[in-house]
Amino acid sequence: MSELINNSLARKEKLKGLILRLHEGESEKQIRKELEDSLRLIPYGEVVEVEQELIAEGLPEEEILKLCDAHSAVLKGFVDLSTIKAIPDGHPIDVFRKENLELQKVTAKTAETLEKIENDPDGGLQTLLFELQGHFNDLLDVDKHYLRKEYLVFPYLENQGITGPPQVMWGKHDQIRELIHGSLEIIKTPDISREELLASAEIVIRPALAGINEMIPKEEEILFPMALEKLTDADWHEISKQSLEIGYCLYDPPVEWAPRGAAETSLNDAQQDGGQIRLHSGSFSAEELLSILNTLPLDMTFVDKDDKVKYFSQGAERIFQRNRAILNRDVRNCHPPASAHIVDKIIEDFKSGEQSRAPFWIDMGSKMIHIEYFALRNDQGEYLGTLEVSHDVSRYRALEGEQRILSYGEKDE
Repeated sequence: MSELINNSLARKEKLKGLILRLHEGESEKQIRKELEDSLRLIPYGEVVEVEQELIAEGLPEEEILKLCDAHSAVLKGFVDLSTIKAIPDGHPIDVFRKENLELQKVTAKTAETLEKIENDPDGGLQTLLFELQGHFNDLLDVDKHYLRKEYLVFPYLENQGITGPPQVMWGKHDQIRELIHGSLEIIKTPDISREELLASAEIVIRPALAGINEMIPKEEEILFPMALEKLTDADWHEISKQSLEIGYCLYDPPVEWAPRGAAETSLNDAQQDGGQIRLHSGSFSAEELLSILNTLPLDMTFVDKDDKVKYFSQGAERIFQRNRAILNRDVRNCHPPASAHIVDKIIEDFKSGEQSRAPFWIDMGSKMIHIEYFALRNDQGEYLGTLEVSHDVSRYRALEGEQRILSYGEKDE
């Protein structure tokens, strides 16, 4: 079989034949045995070329989509990744991989919760349902991971003539999205019984977890190596710069990546371009605005009219921790499932115009935290979004008398 190992054309023909036999219904176990005997390690580029050729030769994309999981199962461990170069921190591929690690953690926790429901019939079902809903709220974040692939990575591959694998992968994304949303609908079903939940789990919930986990080796062994080979550092820099617009999945990259020699970008760039933010009552640069927002002793979070988190302040006196993984996330999924109905009610009342503010206050240890939601509207009264403002008011509650003489009080540490 040495001629197969050393001959790319023969190796691809062999691989194509094995995939077609899968298409005809032959067992994955048998195909995997032949792979093991004859192909050993397959360069990832050949896997991509075979898939592309099968589509070009008339095998419908829908059929390849059905076979996609079987392909991955059969090829797992046989794709040669030895030529992949090291990836620097913050590079888009590094971010994708770190997100995959977080996704695997959440799918594992979700599976554990399902096992509790299955193995402990006397356990509190409602508590476990809330736990399950929280996990799936997190898994909804995979949409941002997939969107960055679809709208930032795939176009560059298509420019290189690689169209088949991205189309097949996009189809799998859509299947996984449907399964996640279907799982949440089931979990939120009023008065669902343990038996009904477990029956649905086999049809929808477990396939959703499997779909997410099975996509990871497809990325790690096929997509990422192929993209690293085809895309330039300039391409990756563009992808990196545009990634924040879509958002990150369960992970906030701590460093910004740029290729060596690329011009650094900062908020000062807008100022150098003459970029002043002009309002009716004055103007300031982006740098000045950032400083103002982060100096106020408040936590502020802005949710747009489509219910997506678009901004949060980063002051020194943060009360609730935030990271950029929440950007472009549905605000309902940023709260515990038990309070999601409250968020829904606030947004509904703000959008209808029935209400314009909603205050709350809570004790957090020695602190009294005041939280207020404000409806944002334009001059025509149209709803623009919601501003959440959180504030530690303990110091104000403790004030007595007056202070009319200059005194700076305690210095900041």
